[in-house]
Amino acid sequence: MAKLNAIDLFAGAGGLSEGFLEQGQFNFLAHVEWEKPMVDTLKNNLVKRWNYTEEHAKKAVVLFDVQKTDELLKGNWSEETKQMYEKYNDNLIVSKGLDGIINKQKVDVIIGGPPCQAYSIAGRAQDPNSMRDDYRNYLFESFVKIVDYYRPSVFVFENVPGILSAKPGDRYIIDRIKEAFDEIGYEIRTPEKMKKSIYSAADYDVPQERHRVIIFGVCKDSDYNLEDFYSALDLEKRSGPKKTVRDAIGSLPKFRVLNEPRKENGHNVSHELIGDVHIPLHIARYNNKRDIAMFKTWLSNSMNNCSTEEKLAFYKSITGKTSNHNKYRNIEWDKPSPTIVSHLQKDGFMFIHPDINQLRTITIREAALLQTFPMDFEFIGSNPYCFKMIGNAVPVLFAKSIATAVYNVLCGGINNDK
Repeated sequence: MAKLNAIDLFAGAGGLSEGFLEQGQFNFLAHVEWEKPMVDTLKNNLVKRWNYTEEHAKKAVVLFDVQKTDELLKGNWSEETKQMYEKYNDNLIVSKGLDGIINKQKVDVIIGGPPCQAYSIAGRAQDPNSMRDDYRNYLFESFVKIVDYYRPSVFVFENVPGILSAKPGDRYIIDRIKEAFDEIGYEIRTPEKMKKSIYSAADYDVPQERHRVIIFGVCKDSDYNLEDFYSALDLEKRSGPKKTVRDAIGSLPKFRVLNEPRKENGHNVSHELIGDVHIPLHIARYNNKRDIAMFKTWLSNSMNNCSTEEKLAFYKSITGKTSNHNKYRNIEWDKPSPTIVSHLQKDGFMFIHPDINQLRTITIREAALLQTFPMDFEFIGSNPYCFKMIGNAVPVLFAKSIATAVYNVLCGGINNDK
């Protein structure tokens, strides 16, 4: 049977794409992403791990602002867009837009997750205006336009649970989303039923308690039943013990604290590798002596188990500052990790490594493994940017389960005896 044709919007570093590719029954016509380090990461992965030619990857991975939807679909760039892309001399998008790439091929599935910061409860709590004016609240409109244009049998829209409570302006965003898809002839669950669409990646062999809303949408003119996609995804849940931090990163090479920090290639270094096994991007972040002492006290006293008041008092004792939110946490060997977040680009204090002999925060490679990216997946960009793209990604094995569910419904392979 021929593979199903897919488009990935807001593709990021490629967590969703990677999962769908690993499932084995999907052919990607295009991956659309706006940030260049993510585009470079996607293209590199497709060439090195999926045997794309350089030319194929260059054509399929589209660096473009999805908000300029008409230009993205059909080309015919405005002068502003032309000037913007003059600095990219490697033809990051063909001038005929997605139509020129897809070349009238049938699109079976569109997948994607618009940036979630404007929907996240934590993000809204930290913004003085609760992100009511954040343009990212309405990026779903571009997703809707592209679905309407290519008319796939099904789409997959992934986001944070906060999307169900976000209310920029006078209406809940989920009501706007439902109405927008209704208008183009696609069915999604009602807002009242959408709470049943929250899934934990930990139920799908991901060593991480990451909760996300999965919105399936089906064309009302098709023969597919919306609830079949959710049933198929439920069938993919694993019944055994959940994967843990130890399962994911327990065998990686260890580090020890230097007696005195030093400079290496212009960078401050506080830890050194034990042994001679070097794994790309498995490099301990620099931490000053105060941080290292804090790690030791935190782990020695099992402070994850302390009350919020005790944690906030501890933070003030370390920094002299007050906070309404806990700033420190260690991951635990025999549990799934908490949600890997893009804040890791700033610091790793909410992801202190559990080994008290190492006294550090997690590495880029450890974050990627907790997101179930393969060990040989390369991330291209500065260290903070690598943390950012990993934190924003869909865990690969969760994406693979979503892909299996989609394939089983579209191709009639649901196994109700699983």
